[in-house]
Amino acid sequence: MAPAQFAHRLRLTPTRPGVYLMRDAEGNLLYVGKAASLRNRLRSYFGSRIGLEPKVRFMVSKVADFEFIVTDSEDEALILENTLIKRHKPPYNIRLRDDKTYPYIKIDLNEEFPQVYFTRRLKDDGARYFGPYASAQSVRRTMDLLKKLFPYRSCTKAITGTDPRPCLDYYIHRCVGPCIGAVDKEQYRRVIEQVILFLEGDGEAVVRDLERQMAAAAERTEFERAAVLRDQIRAIQRVADDQDIKVHSLALDDLDVVALAQGKDEAWVEVFFIRKGKVVGRDHFIMDGADGQPPRRILAEFVKQFYESASYIPPKVLLQHALEDRTLIQKWLQEKRGSRVALQVGRSGNALKLVKLVAVNAAQGLEQMHARWLSDAGAVAQAMAELQEQLNLPRLPRRIECYDISNIQGTNSVGSMVVSEDGVPKPAHYRRFRIVTVEGSNDYAMMQEMLRRRFKRLPAVKAKAGGDTPPSEEESFGEVPDLVLIDGGKGHLSAAQQVFLELGIDFVPLASIAKENEWLFVPHTPEPIVLARNSQALFLVQRTRDEAHRFAITYHKQLRSKRGIASAMDSVPGIGPKRKRLLLRRFGSVKAIREAPVEELAAVPGMTRRLAEKLKEYL
Repeated sequence: MAPAQFAHRLRLTPTRPGVYLMRDAEGNLLYVGKAASLRNRLRSYFGSRIGLEPKVRFMVSKVADFEFIVTDSEDEALILENTLIKRHKPPYNIRLRDDKTYPYIKIDLNEEFPQVYFTRRLKDDGARYFGPYASAQSVRRTMDLLKKLFPYRSCTKAITGTDPRPCLDYYIHRCVGPCIGAVDKEQYRRVIEQVILFLEGDGEAVVRDLERQMAAAAERTEFERAAVLRDQIRAIQRVADDQDIKVHSLALDDLDVVALAQGKDEAWVEVFFIRKGKVVGRDHFIMDGADGQPPRRILAEFVKQFYESASYIPPKVLLQHALEDRTLIQKWLQEKRGSRVALQVGRSGNALKLVKLVAVNAAQGLEQMHARWLSDAGAVAQAMAELQEQLNLPRLPRRIECYDISNIQGTNSVGSMVVSEDGVPKPAHYRRFRIVTVEGSNDYAMMQEMLRRRFKRLPAVKAKAGGDTPPSEEESFGEVPDLVLIDGGKGHLSAAQQVFLELGIDFVPLASIAKENEWLFVPHTPEPIVLARNSQALFLVQRTRDEAHRFAITYHKQLRSKRGIASAMDSVPGIGPKRKRLLLRRFGSVKAIREAPVEELAAVPGMTRRLAEKLKEYL
């Protein structure tokens, strides 16, 4: 169904708040969204597409039908939207990965001798829940720590207090022995209350309680019992010291700190849980469908989906970016918590430092996730096999060379060549090219210059020209790639193909990847090759392309910085190479020289006050 055929239906769509659902020709759900006015929001999709993001334009091109659900308020629309996203996981929504499997720690206080459980179900049964955690491993790690610190029972037997002998945990002080009547219900409940206080972040209250018990045991001359309590106190204090990570300046705040690192189609969201000024836990979550989405939207979707099932909502959430629909989300959180919730952006001071710390952890986590993927031989083999099939390559693309151009309006133009072998970057074979024959902004010609300079040194091409490849270039330029990947669309591919025809290269496969939709193009095939968003092959080419882009940008910035320094300083009469060198050595940068007082400039050897004043005037 073409968008024009929606016109009559859109006129009949109410202007009330609600949720809308987009479907393709097969009836598959593509996207779920909420709106303050359903008619206005839906019209924004099917009118002019000029202002739409590339991902949205592509999604709209696949829409064959839509439906909507009217709600009484925008608040209700937000809750319903969240529920439908979690239930159906539409491919064009930003969504928590595998959110249904997120586990919790459960303590059922209705039991006579409560246990500490691992559970994946959050029920309204009067029990205490802590979480959600990102994975079962996160829960197991926390439970292992709890068991080392607190002597609660780990068995599931019925407790009568009449067992003839206890288990090993009792003898190594990992259980207080309710099974043999060593403690009664009240004494055991005290241990469980300490566990709860610790999970809530109030380790100091636990230590104070244990210190009172230790003093009482010593007064009763129960020195063995006092020693056990002393060791427990020390263990808890060691854990508390490890949790004191750069947050002492936030006093006794209870807050969560949320920051992200964005990949291509996923984002790594890192959360630090701070209770009473201590980091009591940290976890990470993966958001799928983040391709091309602004950070504020990704964080908004995370906050909605995470806190919808969280066992605890703190009075403050410190964020890396301002949220989309912040007011609406804050109101919803306050209703769930039953009291005020502040959504704040860390913009300055200690709050900014803390957000930056969490953001660094997010970036490291995303990088490690990608590194683990690259070290997974099975995933890389699958990616290469899929790429060979999709691009119809004559052989497995074990060696991929990727090329990119970087310039600003034709200035400081550079090119980059990066190499991956079996999915692993090979920096020793990376090469940079300074574009020297192309004037102005002509990416196609720049790409051709770079490819000529590289591929005329292939042994087969060199032999045709009657020359030999120098030994110094044999390792890097002597290898024949299994695939040459160009960063660009059809135009860049045609430019590269022309160079290959000139050099008589018909044995190296060519392809290009367009940034907007991540489509692949190959020669003699007008239609793009669209890889699945979650395919290993797409991830491999994206990683290789991004590395080429990073490598080119780094070189471009270096040249631009050098030229900026040269042009700014060389235009000042009386400032020659020696004075320029002394000034830069003293102040470090042109910006620092520009901001320095005349007196300090004049104090540099070889400078005079008059020359310093002239330098300030020019800069």
